[in-house]
This record gives sequence, structure tokens and C-alpha cells, in this order.
Amino acid sequence: MTTMSQGLIIAAGGNEEMPSVLAVPIDELIVGIFGFLVVFGVLAKVALPKIKATLEERTNAIEGGIERAAAAQAEAEKTREEYREALAQAREEAAAIRAQAQTDRAAIVDEARTEARAAAASVTAAAEAQLAAERAQATAALTRQVGEMALTLATKVVGQGLADDARVRATVDDFLDSLENSAREAKA
Repeated sequence: MTTMSQGLIIAAGGNEEMPSVLAVPIDELIVGIFGFLVVFGVLAKVALPKIKATLEERTNAIEGGIERAAAAQAEAEKTREEYREALAQAREEAAAIRAQAQTDRAAIVDEARTEARAAAASVTAAAEAQLAAERAQATAALTRQVGEMALTLATKVVGQGLADDARVRATVDDFLDSLENSAREAKA
């Protein structure tokens, strides 16, 4: 042995060997294992069920959240489809309303034109009737004036009063009727 290793042995008390650092006494090992098992058993009985319950709650919450999110998404899709259908239906109704409005407008315009034509025809007929009445009045007035002038002229030519004679009046009326007939034939 070397001098240094001999000095260590002598300083340690002689020939005794030094205990190994890695060697564990058996009684401490048994107490340590027993203590470990007790602590493990207490933790397994008390803490482990709470940990498992908490983990299950979190798992359920996560899975429930996923399910709720999927249900909400499905509901949103359903609502979106209903909205699209309602929008399409509203567009169809608007198109039908526009078409009906155009048809109604055309009918109203046609009715207004028909009424305007009827009103124009009635106004024209009334105006023609009024003109015919005025023409008849004018003709009667002219006939009377022409008859009076003819009598006055005949009185001056003959030199006698012819106004009271009925025969003279009949002759003048016949003359005026023949004038009217000739005027009518000229128009036709």
C-alpha cells in the first residue's frame, strides 16, 4: 500500500473498514418502504379520486363544449339555410308583385284610354248635337227672315199687302222648302 492510503487507515482507527455510502441499512429501508406505501395509500384513497373526478369533469366540459359548439354550428347552418330560403321566397314575391304592378298599370292605362275615348266621343257627340240644334235654329231663323223678305219684296212688287193672305204664306213656305231640299241634295 502506499504511504498515503496507510495514513488514512491509521487515522480512521486502525483496521476497520469505512462504511459504504451506497449501503442502506435494512431497518431504514423497511421503514422507508412502509412509509412510502402508507403515503401512497393515503394519496390513492384521498387525492386520486378527486384528481380523477376533476379530470373527468374537465374531459366532460371539453367534450360538452365541443358538442355544444357542434350543435350551435348546426343550428347556425339551419338558420342560415332558412334565411336563404326566406330571402329567395321574398325575391320571388317581389318579382311577382312587380309583375302584378306592371299588369295593373297596363290595365289602368288601358282603362284610362278607354274612358278618355268614351269621354271624347260623348263630348264630340254633344258638340255635334249642339251644332245640329244651332244649325236648325239658324236655318229656321234664316227661313223666317227670307220669308219675311220675300213677302216684303212681293208686297213692293205687287203693290198690295200680301202679309195676311194664307195662300201667299203657303206659296212662300213651298218656295223655302224647295230651297232647303236643293241645299240638301247639293250636300249629298
